[in-house]
Amino acid sequence: MEAGTQAGLVLTLLVAGLLLVVQDAEAYDKEMTVYVDAGKTECLYHTVREGETIDFEYQVIDGGHGDLDISFTLLDPIGLVIVSDFKKPENVHRHDVTKEGDYRFCFDNSFSMFNRKTVFFELIVEREGEQFHGDTQWNEVDELTGLSRDEYYDMKVQDIMDFIGRIRLQLNKARQLQDVLRSHEARDRNLAESNFQKVNHWSMLQISAMIGVGLIQVFMLRSIFATDGRMHKMWRKLGI
Repeated sequence: MEAGTQAGLVLTLLVAGLLLVVQDAEAYDKEMTVYVDAGKTECLYHTVREGETIDFEYQVIDGGHGDLDISFTLLDPIGLVIVSDFKKPENVHRHDVTKEGDYRFCFDNSFSMFNRKTVFFELIVEREGEQFHGDTQWNEVDELTGLSRDEYYDMKVQDIMDFIGRIRLQLNKARQLQDVLRSHEARDRNLAESNFQKVNHWSMLQISAMIGVGLIQVFMLRSIFATDGRMHKMWRKLGI
């Protein structure tokens, strides 16, 4: 009976530790694709607390006619400019927050008169070192299970928590890399489709011009040899 009770406590401990790791490791992570019309500016807002870190990455994946650039501005809660990019296809920014409030992320396409831009971005807000606060977690687990801190360390739960945290960080890095590769693929595909349409339109224009010139030549030759037509009389007046 004692063995069963101890096994139940160990299982409860592991589940509680995993839940605490997941809860403390949570960070705001948002991916989005936005459309910025020609001559317009689109802004997004997000509330950030003091001590957190902003990681922002953007990339223009479609520009209408191959113009893959956008202006970007990051402003703090009182309107001061933190980061400013002018006509860049992509960039990555990191900022340590010292003022709590609503931060503004603006994409400016006012310099373009006709082309709408499609922009993919990822926003990550997290607190440095927030993933592993061992003392606080142990106190909460003490209240939940009634086991002492020495027993926790004996069962190496801290090692399990650290290991899970490292796995999560590596998975996040892998997912971010996949998102960046996917955005590159989307941009290249849009550029290829735009070039394909340009080639088709130019080819149709040339074919139409060739057909028109051929029809005019046929009409001119027939009018020269048709002696009873109006055009023949006009050619004779012109001395042709």
